Amino acid sequence: MPDAPGLLLLAADIGNAHTVLGLVRDGEVLADWRISTDERRTSDEWAVLIRGLLAGVRELGTPEGVVVCATVPGVLHEWRDMVPRHFPELPTVVVEAGVRTGVPVLMDNPREVGSDRIVNALAAATRYGGPAIVVDFGGTATTFDVVDSQGRYVGGAIAPGIEISLEALGRRGAQLRKVELVRPRSVIAKNTVEALQSGLVFGVAAQVEGMVARMRAELGEPGEGLSVVATGYLADLVAGECGCFTDQDPWLTLRGLEMVFLRNS
Repeated sequence: MPDAPGLLLLAADIGNAHTVLGLVRDGEVLADWRISTDERRTSDEWAVLIRGLLAGVRELGTPEGVVVCATVPGVLHEWRDMVPRHFPELPTVVVEAGVRTGVPVLMDNPREVGSDRIVNALAAATRYGGPAIVVDFGGTATTFDVVDSQGRYVGGAIAPGIEISLEALGRRGAQLRKVELVRPRSVIAKNTVEALQSGLVFGVAAQVEGMVARMRAELGEPGEGLSVVATGYLADLVAGECGCFTDQDPWLTLRGLEMVFLRNS
């Protein structure tokens, strides 16, 4: 007989600018939503929003658990209040210090590492094997996280995200403005809009390739022995311009959250 399906989980990756929600079962993301991370949103408002989203996918079933990672303490506080009041029947795991991830964190202060980065490291090591580098293309930050051959988190890097870089240029550049984030026709642009797009898209691609090359050299790993995984909602914009990626996994964090839930339930 085939194995029974696993638990249907509501996974939440709460970032600085956006929150990604997903219904996950057995490593597959069956439904997903990306909404703004509004620190003014109360626990009751979160509950109304989540119930509305779930109502649109009733055919998938009812979640049997909740797993959350967050980089915004104020929003996490509202979630801690919201889940037991509005979804008291659901077991909940919040990824934080003391939660079992199975990933040793070899940092000066392990508590400083964002929970989403540890979740990404777990998912990359489990799905693709170590050593691995995960590049997460978020709007606020582009993060680089490194897992060694033993599945240990050994460090990483943080760079300004594509959206925040564009916003900063629009605010501080007298003749610059926000533009659509798309690939321009060429690297050598013929107008200001495409010049901004070129700097953002190809500039970030060059940055990523350079960082990955330097990290590979520090790890001492040949190209064929290292997995380089692109994730994050802006990965589609840049990953295709890079020659360093071995895999692209848009739902790496949600899949990692499911792994953490199962380790702690």
